Amino acid sequence: MPTDSLRVLQYGLGPIGQAVARTVLEKEPLTLVGAVDIDPDKTGRDVADLVGDDVSPTGVHVSDDAETALADGAPDVVLHTTTSFLEGVTEQLLRCVRAGAHVVSSTEELSFPHHWSPDPADRLDRAAQEEGVALVGTGVNPGYAMDTVPLMATAGCTDVQAVHVERVVDAGKRREPLQAKVGAGLSPEAFEEKKEGGPFGHIGLRESLRLVADGLGWSLEGITEELQPVRADELVNTGFRQVAAGQVAGIHHTAVGQVAGESRLSLDLKMYVGADESYDTVTVDGSPPIDLRFQGGIFGDTATVGMLVNAAPLVANASPGLHTMADLPVPRAFATSPAVSA
Repeated sequence: MPTDSLRVLQYGLGPIGQAVARTVLEKEPLTLVGAVDIDPDKTGRDVADLVGDDVSPTGVHVSDDAETALADGAPDVVLHTTTSFLEGVTEQLLRCVRAGAHVVSSTEELSFPHHWSPDPADRLDRAAQEEGVALVGTGVNPGYAMDTVPLMATAGCTDVQAVHVERVVDAGKRREPLQAKVGAGLSPEAFEEKKEGGPFGHIGLRESLRLVADGLGWSLEGITEELQPVRADELVNTGFRQVAAGQVAGIHHTAVGQVAGESRLSLDLKMYVGADESYDTVTVDGSPPIDLRFQGGIFGDTATVGMLVNAAPLVANASPGLHTMADLPVPRAFATSPAVSA
């Protein structure tokens, strides 16, 4: 892990980006040197004004001009948290790469982009190699709970026949944008309209499926993906929105991969307000069998921030190009302040 400071620019200051910036300020091996957001209510303000009343002024002010901020800050790493879809952020990422910065992005489609978005993935890979920098897409899901963790779970197996992952998330305990993202409060009819209208719900499940398959050397013959609403049984008040009985509480999203004529890889995600419990499970049908359960679940908002920040030194030390989490060393946390020797 890092012994020298990395200069970090935070690109995007929504709820996750603000939490990332605060964490960077708390991590001694990292130095915040810039912040970018196009929201006029944020531009020009000291980052401290956005990330907490207990944070002292940083001298880093939010800019709506990424090119200037990159030039002035000269970051080693950009932590990028703007949107889920690769096509909409390719130019943002290219701008960072061409400024000579490594990039860790929460863009879900960047986590395993070569199959679904080959053109932007190739552009990013070429530019990164030309500039001698690396970039990766990560977060809690995709990036950790349903792909990196299952892959690591197979490390002690001499043979793997199947991998099944289940994730249940009480979205009522998460940030408001995520509650909106899973359709909490919609009528069943509105849910179907949104579903028919294009990408909706969780983004990244198919990327996770392909990342696991690729990591295991499995050739997927096909993917079956389903997205269904979960309806509320009773009134749920999350503090951000009220969901009446019968309305949509969230999503049940599944993806199943066919390998050698069998369904050997499955990801099952339930994300809705009012869930009785949250948990994550990884089941490996192998030798030996593996059965992991994260009681209480992996809290996604915090874990997303953790993955982004903790990936910064890993990507800074990676070979140039576009990577997946399977290409990098085992992800791990690093200390907020230097460890004390005995």
